[in-house]
Amino acid sequence: MTTPAPGGDRTGQPIRVSAVVLYRPDGHVLTVRKAGTSMFMFPGGKHHDGEHPRDTAVRELAEETGLVVPPGDLEYLGAFRTAAANEDGHELHSEVFALMRPLARNEVPEPTTEIEQLAWMDPRAARAPGGHGIAPLLTAVFPEILRRRPF
Repeated sequence: MTTPAPGGDRTGQPIRVSAVVLYRPDGHVLTVRKAGTSMFMFPGGKHHDGEHPRDTAVRELAEETGLVVPPGDLEYLGAFRTAAANEDGHELHSEVFALMRPLARNEVPEPTTEIEQLAWMDPRAARAPGGHGIAPLLTAVFPEILRRRPF
């Protein structure tokens, strides 16, 4: 599940992150645009030292959307290598997880201070609102989402 990307960080190592896919019953997935950036991506972010990728996914989801999900509710979708969306010339290694159940009525994602905008996208025909871009990771993961779509 690798998409070629130019370079890594200055040491030649990819930037390591976890990302989370959240589905609506209609199959659309949640994307976020971080403050000061132009691309939509899955909620997620960089690992803290010694942090397991699943724990990173849970932490970042809560930090970016206010949603707290038990780690056991996340299914591993795979590891993906792509170009980084907001760090030009860097490669991204993403551990991607999905919440394979619909959100409960009380689970409503809200943008936090680091998130400027939320958007639900159809992985069959993804278009970012407002003329913004779509992170390379979305393009890489959408076929896997469509293959595994739980609803």
